[in-house]
Amino acid sequence: MRVLAAVVGVVLAAVLLPAPAFAASPAPTPVVVGNQLIDSRTGEGFAPHGANWPGFEYACVQGWGYSGSYSPAEAAAIASWGINVIRVPLNQSCWLGLPGMSYGSAAGYRAAVQAWVGQLNAAGVAVLLDLHWSAPAGVAATGQRAMADAQSVTFWSSVAGSFKSSPSVMFDLFNEPYSRWNDATHSWAFQLTWDCWQSGGCAAPSVDDTQPLTGATYTVTGMSALVAAVRAAGASQPLWLGGLNYSNDLTGWLAHRPADDQLVASWHNYIGQGCDTLACWNSQIAPVAAVVPVVATEFGQNSSTTSAGYMDGFMTWADAHGVGYLPWAWWDVQLSEDRGNSIYALINPDFSPKAPNGTAYFAHLAALKPRSATSIAVTTLPHGTFSTRVTVTVTGMPDPPGSVELYLGGVLLTTRPLSGGTVTILAIGASGTVTARYLGTGTIPASTSAGQALQALPVQPVSPGVPVVVGVDEPGGSGLVDDDSHPGVQLDRGPGQRSRERALDCAGERLRLALAEREQHEVTRPHDGRQPLCDAVHRHVVLRREE
Repeated sequence: MRVLAAVVGVVLAAVLLPAPAFAASPAPTPVVVGNQLIDSRTGEGFAPHGANWPGFEYACVQGWGYSGSYSPAEAAAIASWGINVIRVPLNQSCWLGLPGMSYGSAAGYRAAVQAWVGQLNAAGVAVLLDLHWSAPAGVAATGQRAMADAQSVTFWSSVAGSFKSSPSVMFDLFNEPYSRWNDATHSWAFQLTWDCWQSGGCAAPSVDDTQPLTGATYTVTGMSALVAAVRAAGASQPLWLGGLNYSNDLTGWLAHRPADDQLVASWHNYIGQGCDTLACWNSQIAPVAAVVPVVATEFGQNSSTTSAGYMDGFMTWADAHGVGYLPWAWWDVQLSEDRGNSIYALINPDFSPKAPNGTAYFAHLAALKPRSATSIAVTTLPHGTFSTRVTVTVTGMPDPPGSVELYLGGVLLTTRPLSGGTVTILAIGASGTVTARYLGTGTIPASTSAGQALQALPVQPVSPGVPVVVGVDEPGGSGLVDDDSHPGVQLDRGPGQRSRERALDCAGERLRLALAEREQHEVTRPHDGRQPLCDAVHRHVVLRREE
């Protein structure tokens, strides 16, 4: 919405626009509407562009803390990248205080999670809480299981109850459902079906996917039960559900999704998974994204330490298909510490982007940030006896595109395109306050207005019916020509003649006139016939533009 507000005076006037949405506070409050996430605060689309923040899923069972360090400064650094959501992986045993937790207490763990969530939200970043490491009763959650178990219902009842009043917090119900291959027998030890994914009841290995098979199993709890647990706890936020094959397979997602209108398809996309090509994204992922929101809650460049070409290609495709993405991971693991995990590192210790993944992601987010004009200003300078040069300047970006409206005394006079961020008019014999408003273009919002009073000018009498017209003096034009939208001033010109500038002395003032190559233009005025231009234009503005 554009608002006009004239500012009268002789000092440069500037109006600041609101900060970009990605830096706003409080954090976005996403809801699902059709196949999109919408920020319920504004009604505008919410495209998840985030990152994973590991630590809470493993530190507490490894015995060295609840997570890595965190702070408001880190939350601010995250927001400064243009990141609008952080996925925080959690540990089922630590949240519930079950055997296997080797640091602190359940109360301390929960308080730490809540503190980090609060800092992120305060920085304008939404949070996605993810059940990352889980385990059935009597087993420590030291890794990823194939699917949820009965204790996962208890976990989500508690987590959802803790955050049900936090609309900037969402829930990823299970990290990576998967099937388990038995290398010894060259056959499936466990094959997760879409029916079991939905309703549970099948028997999955009790060990995580890094441990040898023992033959012990547990009964899987399906996604429908997890959804029901969250809703029974009173939480209404969107629920994110990963598919099969470590969340890379979404082929049966739509047909088996639980009955709920706030579901998001959580998809993981790494090189080497089944759906890691453009052809597969188009055939399997795009159809799901046409029905519900799809977000790549994990993806990354895991094949090279020098190039992020896979990331770049995927993000370009995702942007074109309305698919969000959260790369793995916001951590500063160095090559000397862990070669495998360092490949995925997005940051250096000072939160600057780390090559290649971090620099690629940072650059991509920077390109997505909406450009915005930060200010609009109007300046006026006397120009001879009867005229004022009025300059409108829009700043905040290189060479702002779009147009501005110019008003005199609250009446719209003209709308002109910006050239190099400015528009200049020559107001002849006019008095009052001139104001300007930037109209915006594309993703660049319109501005409020700035204005300034014209100098007090002597008014020359003119015949009735001759309007005050305003034109634009644009640098680089080849001459002065008339503004055909104002029939009160008409310049006659023979065919094939080029106009050019010439300064003439008119009643003591040098006025710029358009002349033909061989003869002076003349002005046709109603009721008065044809007279030289000098006698009639003191209350007019002549337009200069390129022919």
